Amino acid sequence: MADIEHLKTLLRVHPDFPKKGINFLDIFPILRDPVAFESLITHLVYHLTSQTIPRSSSKKIDVIVGLDARGFLLGPIIAMRLGAAFVPVRKQGKLPGTCVTATYEKEYGADSFEMQEEGIKPGQNVVVVDDLIATGGSAKAAGQLVNKLGGNVLEYLFVIELPFLKGTQQLDAPVYSMIQADD
Repeated sequence: MADIEHLKTLLRVHPDFPKKGINFLDIFPILRDPVAFESLITHLVYHLTSQTIPRSSSKKIDVIVGLDARGFLLGPIIAMRLGAAFVPVRKQGKLPGTCVTATYEKEYGADSFEMQEEGIKPGQNVVVVDDLIATGGSAKAAGQLVNKLGGNVLEYLFVIELPFLKGTQQLDAPVYSMIQADD
């Protein structure tokens, strides 16, 4: 718990970014501190190995799906520690090859996500990772992509949750967020 409290002190708020009225909560100061970054990754991996995997009927995580763009910073490290594959979900038009697409609403506009068709095999167990959940739109779209390819979302994993936006109510699997931010 002390580690989480320390990580909270490193977060920075950027008012009116990316547009007026949005308070952007920045995790980059955590990533600039190697000890804090290690603490963050260790906490998330411990949660997955002590809570998520024991809940799973197959007792394993096959794929970590990281959302564009900060999920790309966390997902590959978590995947390597678990011996799982990493699959990126990117904004439309950024991935080569045949992709599946899902459209979603964010707190400041509409967008589309894509995943390469060969990213998830039917029956694979998946954890979706991102830095923050607000309205839940982007995470929900990632879950839809996993489902389109026949994967099974075991959990959605976030560093920060904005509970007042009720984004977790949009998701079809359990959610774990390290930090709850109330404003």
